Amino acid sequence: MSTLSPSSISTDMLATFVKVAEHLGVSAAAAELDISKSVVSKRVAQLEQVVQATLFARSTRRIALTPAGEAYLDFARQALLALGNADERLRDLRQSLSGQIRITAPGSWGQKVLAGLMPGFLARHPAIEVELLLDDRLMDIAYERIDIALRMTATAAPGLRVTPVARLDWVICAAPAHLYATGMPDVPQDLTAHPCMSYWRESSDDSWQLARGDEVQRVRVHSRYHANNADAVALAAVAGLGVALLPLYVCAEDIAAGRLVRLLPDWTAVTKFGNTINAVATPERMQLTRNRALLDYLRGQLG
Repeated sequence: MSTLSPSSISTDMLATFVKVAEHLGVSAAAAELDISKSVVSKRVAQLEQVVQATLFARSTRRIALTPAGEAYLDFARQALLALGNADERLRDLRQSLSGQIRITAPGSWGQKVLAGLMPGFLARHPAIEVELLLDDRLMDIAYERIDIALRMTATAAPGLRVTPVARLDWVICAAPAHLYATGMPDVPQDLTAHPCMSYWRESSDDSWQLARGDEVQRVRVHSRYHANNADAVALAAVAGLGVALLPLYVCAEDIAAGRLVRLLPDWTAVTKFGNTINAVATPERMQLTRNRALLDYLRGQLG
């Protein structure tokens, strides 16, 4: 009794059988398929075991199709054609995704990172439309018909799904002019002697938490200037107003150009926003093919 079931029939078995039938020879089939004669013989034998029929009549000089083989050849060709059409259809679906994606993202991250990536995604999928809303407030996903909310938070309302998209690094920095006047902080507690800035405003936000390995320090800083936009804080830092705690994507160019200096590089800032940009959506929206395509694209571009 065969130990294989009809579901064990593979595309390779069918393709090999068809080639042997067309050439009425193992050697020619092996050459066209670029495989060994032993692999050809094995695949044909496996197929005969599955269908429980002898497909070829073999002799020392030649092989020929049996009546069962002649009947099965038409089926095999139709099956291969159907599989090829299915693969082509799936490729077409992937290439012609359509519909609208309504996205919200934090203002500064959206401008500096996301906006630069969207043209590439739209070029890949000409039938997709994107509505991008840059806003630092947490929008009501259901009420405002948001497909995907890209957020600096790992938490979400019950019933929403969260998936990571990009890493979010935080740095402490200041302008050279400020450091020349006040000195360079060597340890976290030195920050208490500096005017500091952050781009959120709650009483707890004037307490910065820094980590180095297993060591964690919390520093109570004096924040003279608060803004609900990270770019505004970065501009103030460049102007020499004080020490800023900022996402790296906001100040990376200023640091590279020397307009800002990164402070306490051995320490990692731990903020309420976490270290990941996450996509938040309802389970239904997260499963839509066009939305999954966007998230896959962003993860690929952002690493």
